[in-house]
Amino acid sequence: MRTASAKKLSKNSMKLKTFSVQLLALAVCAAGIFTFTSSADAAQVRSRQEQYRPQIHFTPKKFWMNDPNGMVWDNGEYHLFYQHNPNDSHWGPMHWGHAVSPDLIHWYDRPIALYPDSLGTIFSGSAVIDHKNTAGFGKDAMIAIFTQHGEKEVQSIAYSTDHGLTFTKYEGNPVIQNPGKPDFRDPKVSWHEKSGKWVLVLAAGDVIQFYNSPDLKTWELTSEFGKGIGSHTGVWECPDLFSLPLGKKEKWVLLVSNGGNPGMGCAVQYFVGDFDGKTFKADPAPYPMWIDYGRDVYAGVTWSNLPQEKRRLFLAWMCNPAYAGNVPTEVWRSADTLPRDLKLIPHKDGYAVLSSSPAKEFFKYAGREIGKFSGKITDTQKIALINQKYNLQSDPWMAELALKLPANGLCDLILSNAKGEQCVFTIDKAAGKIRMDRSKSGKIDMPGDYAKVNESPLYTEKDEILLSLWVDHSSVELFVENGIAPQTTVVFPENIFNTITIRTQNGPCQAKLKAKTLDSIWK
Repeated sequence: MRTASAKKLSKNSMKLKTFSVQLLALAVCAAGIFTFTSSADAAQVRSRQEQYRPQIHFTPKKFWMNDPNGMVWDNGEYHLFYQHNPNDSHWGPMHWGHAVSPDLIHWYDRPIALYPDSLGTIFSGSAVIDHKNTAGFGKDAMIAIFTQHGEKEVQSIAYSTDHGLTFTKYEGNPVIQNPGKPDFRDPKVSWHEKSGKWVLVLAAGDVIQFYNSPDLKTWELTSEFGKGIGSHTGVWECPDLFSLPLGKKEKWVLLVSNGGNPGMGCAVQYFVGDFDGKTFKADPAPYPMWIDYGRDVYAGVTWSNLPQEKRRLFLAWMCNPAYAGNVPTEVWRSADTLPRDLKLIPHKDGYAVLSSSPAKEFFKYAGREIGKFSGKITDTQKIALINQKYNLQSDPWMAELALKLPANGLCDLILSNAKGEQCVFTIDKAAGKIRMDRSKSGKIDMPGDYAKVNESPLYTEKDEILLSLWVDHSSVELFVENGIAPQTTVVFPENIFNTITIRTQNGPCQAKLKAKTLDSIWK
């Protein structure tokens, strides 16, 4: 993914001098910092305590981050590469930053993985483990496939034989030349077992192209998808293609980040259908459908090579390009969403819906109980998430909530703090909508209609609505009915929200709530 400011980069900045990190990385490794108990890791933990700094979401130690890239599981670690400017807290010459996690919760910084070279800066892409040595770089080599953005956008590869510690760029780059398109980027690669070939999906303007390869070096264009279907209000970016079970069937899901959705600014749409190794055909459904209906989920893709068969883990950039460079953080810029488990769920009207819920590891990570309520609410019920054992003034939390509303029920879920700052979710059962209002949530002087009320479909007709909330220092993630239509929003209150107020209209409601602490992942 690129931002509008990419167009302003000069040719000189696109043709940056090649940098090598191999000697530095090997020296660092020899010094023993690549263990999770080292003094260097402890130092990075202590540094992530600035105001607004998320405590349960990944952020770079410093400077700019946007799209997650190259997410792959290897050698017992979840690898996260990401779009990174290592010299400034604003978008600039893109590198691949790198972090690893043993559990999806705690993250540890690694040296920059990919630097710009004469072909251009390093835009988004993916990584795979070449178990069969199809590329000839070695059995189980980690292969990164990425866009290089210079005078034109081309696709290149690099390989690592030390589990992602160092990468060597392929001397035959680029492996896919640009056919003359200004937007030609973000390759996502996977192995297609039935055809015995690698499959690459690539964003080309506002369509997705499909390629096949036997060796990750030579690629053949097989088909295109996208004309006349889905949202085309902006450029298409960051595609992903994978299969998921739907009952006893296997269905394919195609993710596409849409850079100009009128309601959300930028978001991730999805299509469900069939794929034969060359061509994707979407099932009938009310497209466009969105993986998250908030304004702060973009460039989301999934991990490859997971050891758990059929598990699909998703991660996205938790911000919006419209104001990402204007948020009130300077040491670092941007965070990722919580990792999310994806599942297909049958809809009553015959099509499949993609659900997105926090990874199961986070439910186990939730700690001591700090708030509880069960009963009837006729007007307003305030629940302070604080007790004698634990003070929640500065720590994240999660809450699970069940609301039983009348048919025309209207209920406000207000998250607030002692400063009077608040983020309001309105559950409108009659309209089948959930509206989010962050106009009083703290710092809001940002472009792109930041304070505009946002809405998502309720996607349930049940009397009892199940919700879960995940609240950090600068974000709120709301999941409905196990993630059928989440809403993710970044917020910048002076202090973290630590009170929930349930305010009902059009009749009483029954509510059950349980809230738990979430310790900082940097402690």
